[in-house]
Amino acid sequence: MAIGIVSESHQHYYFYNMNTEFQKYLSNLLNENIIEIHSVSGGDISEAFKIITPKNTYFLKTNWASSLNMFQTEASALKHISNTNTIKTPKIIAVDTFENHAFLLMEFIESKSPTSNDFKTLGLQLADMHNCSADGFGLEQDNFIGTLPQSNTKHKSWCDFYINERLLPQLKIAKQKQLLSDNECPTKGLLLEKLQPLFQNIKPSLLHGDLWGGNFLISSQGEPYLIDPALYYGHGEVDIAMTKLFGGFGEDFYKSYHNILPKDLHTVQRIDIYQLYYLLVHLNLFGRTYYGSVSRILRKYF
Repeated sequence: MAIGIVSESHQHYYFYNMNTEFQKYLSNLLNENIIEIHSVSGGDISEAFKIITPKNTYFLKTNWASSLNMFQTEASALKHISNTNTIKTPKIIAVDTFENHAFLLMEFIESKSPTSNDFKTLGLQLADMHNCSADGFGLEQDNFIGTLPQSNTKHKSWCDFYINERLLPQLKIAKQKQLLSDNECPTKGLLLEKLQPLFQNIKPSLLHGDLWGGNFLISSQGEPYLIDPALYYGHGEVDIAMTKLFGGFGEDFYKSYHNILPKDLHTVQRIDIYQLYYLLVHLNLFGRTYYGSVSRILRKYF
């Protein structure tokens, strides 16, 4: 059967033709005939395709072969979340390479716009996921935040983890790129002095790690799904901080979440501090547009 390739997006960052050989490879992998392949929006990093067979629909992400590790860590993180039985993730079909490209193949989730009740369910399920704990902060493997490496070296102290594995690496990159000066970047000693009082009695929680509005879906059946995680064990408020960075998830989400995991006296300050990490990442990936937001938090707290 002839396969139609229909473009639904003109954002071809790493485009390569969905050629006959690759189509045959995928068809054999799935043991299904492919009817259509649609190019869809896949973010700023990889190309994405919707693959339709007579029985199923799949989601395919592709990038250069050097991205295989990025896809492997993404697949591992999605399985890790799924295994908690707290919130759904798309089922992973395959992570592999073909010719000079890597790809991640998973089930396609038909999604809809979230309702207030959907946000309530998402808040409840995220809180349940955050109640999944570990014996320390970090993860067995490093991963990525966007295209930047994210170190997950384990620490017993949340303050030590957040300073050494999150803030200091991004501040170093910003200085190397001349996006921040030495005088604007707090020392490790100053970070410890200012953050230790705010980071008391924090238990490790399983985090999505990059929870903005584009990284969750509500299925057509009303079930929340998480996608594109930057997984590790940290403080649950890190995910909450990211949800608030670009507009927020709606009052029903936060109310249902905080009914399970309440705020405390330092929550508002910590939200700023946790957003600093993501703003530094955006500064380092996208440039001076984010300088003002980074500078405001650095001046306010350090």
